[in-house]
Amino acid sequence: MDKKVLSVQGKEVKDISLNDSVFNREVSEGAVYHAIRNELANLRQGTASTKTRSEVRGSHRKLWKQKGTGRARMGTRQSPVWVGGGAAFGPRPRDYSYKMPRKLKRLAFKSILSMKNQNDSLIVVEDFDVENGKTKNLAGILSNLGNAERTVLIVKDEDKMIKRAGKNIPWLTTLSYNKLRAHDLFYGKKVVVLESAALKLNDFYSDEPAKAAAK
Repeated sequence: MDKKVLSVQGKEVKDISLNDSVFNREVSEGAVYHAIRNELANLRQGTASTKTRSEVRGSHRKLWKQKGTGRARMGTRQSPVWVGGGAAFGPRPRDYSYKMPRKLKRLAFKSILSMKNQNDSLIVVEDFDVENGKTKNLAGILSNLGNAERTVLIVKDEDKMIKRAGKNIPWLTTLSYNKLRAHDLFYGKKVVVLESAALKLNDFYSDEPAKAAAK
């Protein structure tokens, strides 16, 4: 498929050929869901903790004899039924992270890129650089491409100056083409892709190498 490439002034300058298997495929909602869930799970610290009856402070002496008092049977002061006692089935430190199948993750990224493209939320812009790394210069370029809204900028490589300039823009997230994040892409109102990054995405997420290997 062909896509219009915009200049930094926001004007159409040429066309670029995008891979249909990456930017115009059927959207897999299940893959998108699992990719976002995986990223959020991997971000969890898992440090919530409560003390069990063996960890709370106090004596383990039996409070009163088992029979003859007319009161309910009771063992130690650390029992969960007492105020200040241990917690029953409370949270313990754990690792919530897990690995997601590589093919499923790639499918999720391709689905999100296709979704944004089909909704006209994806913009391809000619390559530019912010040599001095100033936020004002990058903000000026982005203002020519549309309203200030939650935006994801996909660059070719590390592009340190662009990422440095974008740190002070609260509604902007800058990602490298090979280090995408499903959560940021999905919830971004607008996805701006540099021309060179779009070409890299064509190859990086293309299904053709896999088909060739299968033959």
